Amino acid sequence: MSIPALADSGLVLRDLAKSYGPVAAVRGIDLTIAPGETVALLGPNGAGKSTTIDMILGLAPPDAGSVTLFGSTPARAVADGRVGGMLQTGQLISELSVRELVAMVAALYPRALPVDEVLAVTGAERFAAQRTTKLSGGQSQRTRFAMALVANPDLLVLDEPTAALDVEGRHDFWASMSEVARQGKTILFATHYLEEADSYADRIVLMARGRVVADGAATDIKSRVGGKTIRATLPGVDLDALRSLAGVTGALRRGEAVTLACSDGDAALRSLLGTYPAARDLEVRGAGLEEAFLELVTEDEDEETAP
Repeated sequence: MSIPALADSGLVLRDLAKSYGPVAAVRGIDLTIAPGETVALLGPNGAGKSTTIDMILGLAPPDAGSVTLFGSTPARAVADGRVGGMLQTGQLISELSVRELVAMVAALYPRALPVDEVLAVTGAERFAAQRTTKLSGGQSQRTRFAMALVANPDLLVLDEPTAALDVEGRHDFWASMSEVARQGKTILFATHYLEEADSYADRIVLMARGRVVADGAATDIKSRVGGKTIRATLPGVDLDALRSLAGVTGALRRGEAVTLACSDGDAALRSLLGTYPAARDLEVRGAGLEEAFLELVTEDEDEETAP
C-alpha cells in the first residue's frame, strides 16, 4: 500500500500523546484521514476525544508526536482558513447579531464564503438578526456551525455538534452537513449519538482510554462483534428455559416478546423453533454499532486491567 504525501493526506496524527498531570488523556495515536472523508470519532467520556480535537486545532500542544494538516502545522492551517472548528464550549461574542458575528469571522479569512449563503446552509438565516445573547441552545449551535463553515475550510472539526439540538434540529443539521460533504470537504466529528455515526460517517474511529481501539467502516466495526439477536413473540415460556437453548447466551422478556442474545444465531434459531414451534414474529439481526461499541470498549478495559 502506498503512503500519500503529507500535503495530500488531509489530517495526519503520528504517535500523538497528551497528559494532564498523572492522567494520560491521549496515548500514542496514529491516524490518517484523507481529503473528502467524513469520519466519526467515538468513545466513552474520558476516552480522549476532546483532547485529540484540541490538539488538531492547535488549542493544546501535544506532549509527544505530531499533527499535520494538509502538510502544515495546525496553527498555519487555521490561519490560512483551511480548518474550521465547532467546539462544545466557549461563549459567543455578545452584543452582536448572528449575521454580524458570522460576517466578522468571514473578514478574517482570504477565501471566505458569502455570509448569506452560509446562513442559509446552516439554517441560521431564520434568526440572523437576533443578538447572540438571545439565542437558544440549538440556535447557538447553528451559529457555531456557521462560524466554522464561513472560512470555506478544507477540514471541518466538530465536537458534539448536535448536542443541544432536538430530533428535528439534528436531522436538519445532518442534511446541511451532507451537502457540505458533497462539496468534497473533509469532516471529523465527535458524537455520543451512535446512530449519527452509523448513518453519516464514511469511517468510524473508536477511542477508549486515550487510544484507538477500532478504525473502519461501520459495517466492519459491527462485524467484529460476532453475536446475533433473535426477537420473537413467545408468551408463557420461562426465561431460564430459553437461556438453555443451544447457541443462546441470554434472554429478556418484555410482555409477550422475548429477546435472545446468541453466540451462534443459526443454532439458536433452529433450537428455538424446534422446541417452541409456536414462536412467531421472528426477527434476527447482527450486532448493531451500540453493541460493538460496548464490547470493544469493554475488551480494551479488560486488557488494560489484566495482570
